[in-house]
Amino acid sequence: MSQVVSSALEQEYRDTFPESANHFQQGRETFPSGVTHDARYLEPFPVYVHSATGSRKQTVEGRELIDYWMGHGSMLLGHSHPAVVAAVQKQAALGTHYGACHESEMRWAEWVINLVPSAERVRFVNSGTEATLMALRVSRIVSGKTKVIKFAGHFHGWHDGLIPGADAPHDTGSYAMPGVTDSVMGDLVIVPPNNLAALEQAIDEHDPACVFVEATGGHFGAVPVRGEFLLGLRELTERKGVILVCDEVITGFRVHPGGAQGYYEFVPDLTTMAKILAGGLPGGALAGRADLMAALEFDNPHGKKMKHPGTFNGNPLSAAAGIAALEIVSTGEPCSHASEVARRLRTEINEVFARKNTPWVAYGEFSAVNILPNYTGPRPESDDFIPHDNQLEMLDINFDRKLTSAFRMALLLNGVDFFGWKAMTSAAHSEEDIQQTVAAFDRMIDRLRDEGLSE
Repeated sequence: MSQVVSSALEQEYRDTFPESANHFQQGRETFPSGVTHDARYLEPFPVYVHSATGSRKQTVEGRELIDYWMGHGSMLLGHSHPAVVAAVQKQAALGTHYGACHESEMRWAEWVINLVPSAERVRFVNSGTEATLMALRVSRIVSGKTKVIKFAGHFHGWHDGLIPGADAPHDTGSYAMPGVTDSVMGDLVIVPPNNLAALEQAIDEHDPACVFVEATGGHFGAVPVRGEFLLGLRELTERKGVILVCDEVITGFRVHPGGAQGYYEFVPDLTTMAKILAGGLPGGALAGRADLMAALEFDNPHGKKMKHPGTFNGNPLSAAAGIAALEIVSTGEPCSHASEVARRLRTEINEVFARKNTPWVAYGEFSAVNILPNYTGPRPESDDFIPHDNQLEMLDINFDRKLTSAFRMALLLNGVDFFGWKAMTSAAHSEEDIQQTVAAFDRMIDRLRDEGLSE
């Protein structure tokens, strides 16, 4: 096992979470690197969770943590929301998979069409990765073109067609991705984020089938995208006759009941969704213009049908959870509450950094809190703050592994579980959660200074 941090901090972490350490040792004998998702990997070991309710989860040691992973962003309503639990329990007793069409899939789709401006037709899949893969293939069928454009740092799932360029090429200077062939890479054009001039040049040069964009910027706003850019992007792609695919896997139903497109009032051609869509259960969807979605129809006007099976597409259990969640989301209250909690956290964490004279900064928008260490620029004067605003590439960085481990361990010891250097808030987070989190950051800075890892 790698020992990235060997210190008093690590020893206290080991003493506090001994059962998690034992579970991880067993997990390493079962899973590659002991985990089932790259982001859950933590050195010397991750905590193991037994249960979760509201904004908090309980480790196998019985320690309570304020949760800012929130099911990788899928739990806007909080863990084990009573309405979602009741819907899932009721449906489980009726059947989890009919191998047939059912009323719940229609009700689920109706919520999507009612809430999402671009949704004229819907097709359910099982994840965000499947949704973006479908969007890519539909765009190619309809347009008759091959190449696709994406923005550097934007993540659209882990399939071959779009995973390159999800992170900046820090080490090699290349967007090449292990296991992705040169021929597949040759169909992908990666342009700088937030740069309409570069995008227009790439469209003119490559004549793509479509353009993909993460609605609030790479990795839910780590490198932010503003509304003006999205409106300009919509105008440019319309003028050029290029399909615009808006990836709302994270932002969908989170920043607004209608997603980022509902908030900023623009209508993409296709929209990918997952996470909150299924109320925290597995599920995704592609929605968009009826003429484009016709590529999935038998005997369609395009003369070619996209083949689309999928054992668990629109399954009754995910549909039940999705219906229950979207009905609550439709009020707008969960979105606004989560965004207000995140705003408070950004403001009060920055006050901690300023008071302790720590060169770190918190930033973000909606229900996201991003932490940037070793920041020497101007301090935020308002919540509409972007560090390195004129050099956004400086936000797409590789964080030091030793610092990352120490940061997360120090917060975990103080009862806070951050999603790496990010937090996603929920409708379940409370004033008490805010105050405990801010206090945890205060103590975390002291611990990192003791370790010689922060000024």
